[in-house]
Parts: sequence; structure tokens; C-alpha cells
Amino acid sequence: MKKISILAIVLSAFSGMSASAAYESGEFQGEITRGLDIVSAYEIFQDVPVVAPGALGAEVYETVSEPDDTVQMFIPTDMYMRMGGGLNLGFATDYAEYDGGEYESSGSYTTQVGLGWNLSSYVRTELDFQNSVLKFSDLDNHQATYQTLGGALYFDLARRYVQRGDITRVRTFVPFVGVGAAVGIYDFQGANGADGMVIAAPRAMIGINIMLGDLIGLDIAYQYQMMIGNGFGWGGNNGGVNNISNLVASIRANF
Repeated sequence: MKKISILAIVLSAFSGMSASAAYESGEFQGEITRGLDIVSAYEIFQDVPVVAPGALGAEVYETVSEPDDTVQMFIPTDMYMRMGGGLNLGFATDYAEYDGGEYESSGSYTTQVGLGWNLSSYVRTELDFQNSVLKFSDLDNHQATYQTLGGALYFDLARRYVQRGDITRVRTFVPFVGVGAAVGIYDFQGANGADGMVIAAPRAMIGINIMLGDLIGLDIAYQYQMMIGNGFGWGGNNGGVNNISNLVASIRANF
């Protein structure tokens, strides 16, 4: 009789093991994804589909079916490089003086390269070099260039890094504003050109960053510069203040 009891216990154990083995990890993950916190032994062995509310699924398996495609898996970075260029906005840029007349910027452009540091989810700082070519309507043989080296502090208007549980994501669209200053030189080529040192203070930016992947993004921004300390044109008055506006697009690579 004792032998029969032992055999019954062994058979029961094997039966339980086979039933448990049939319950695969994929099924468990599916239940967790639906929000199950506790799966009872009865549900496991009898294969009863019971959906119960719970926080564990949202915490652990949220990335299985992410409902919001504006965020992605992301590892925060410390630094980035930015390269790009843009067009000068003639209607928002002061006219150049030449031979008693004033001429609007036309066909002008700028290029830039920058090195930045991500200080937090909201704040970053950047050093950049800009080279600009200014051309003017009805002045086919006259143009100017200026080069500046500057620094700026940027503020993201939405939290760039979003942490949910142990997972950190980056938003796809992040608007930003920035303020800074720069120093450089003008070269209005030709006689009586307003050549010399200028200070861009303030330099202000407003734009949006569009993430194209985990580490690469596109910045589109409006940039305003108040240039102090030199003339603007040929034969104009030295000193004073001139306003320059650009629309700039650049690729930002985080690392």
C-alpha cells in the first residue's frame, strides 16, 4: 500500500511539471503585457484566460506595444556636434549703405559648426563658429563676409529625456530657445568698406529639434543677431547697431 501511495505522489509531481512546462514564457509575457500582477496556480494549470488590472505589465513590458510613437528607446548622451547652414532673411536684416543709398540683403547665406554639452534634460550649452556671405540687391559687384566665434545657452521647452521605470526615452519633437553672444570681424570688400571687429550681443535663437534616430537629429531655427561696433556697408558711419536675421537648418549628432 505504501508503494502505491509513493507512486501516486510521483505521478502527480510529473503531471504538475508537464502542465507547468506547457505554460511558456511567451504566454506569461503576454499576460504581464495585459496588466496581470498575480497569476494563480488554478489559472496556470487550467489555462483560464483571466485579465486583471495591475501595474507590473505597464512597468516591465511597456515597450512591447508602445502606444506613443513620439518617444523611442534612448541612452542620454553628454555631448553633441552640429553642422549646417541657412539663408539670410533680407526683410529682417538692416540695409547696407553705399554711395548715399541703402540696399537690401539678397541671396545671402551662412554656414556654422558647433560643439555642445547636454547639461540636463532641459539645458545645454554650445560653442560655435559661423561664416556668412552677404550679397545685396542692385549691387552685383559688392559683397561682404563676416566670421564669428560665439557661445550660447539653450533651453529645451519639453523634457528631452523621459524616464518610465528603468527605461529612458527621448522625445521626437523638442522646441527650444537660446541666448548667447559672439565676437568676429566684418569684411565689406572694396573701397570704404566697413571692415573691422564686431560683437554679436545678444544672439538669440528659437527653433525645434526633430530626432531622426536615437542619436541624430535635425535643428530648424530662426537666429537673430544684434551686431555692435562697426558700420554696415560702404562709406557708412562707423559704430552703431545693425540687425541680422537668418533661418538655419543643421544636423545634430549626439555622442
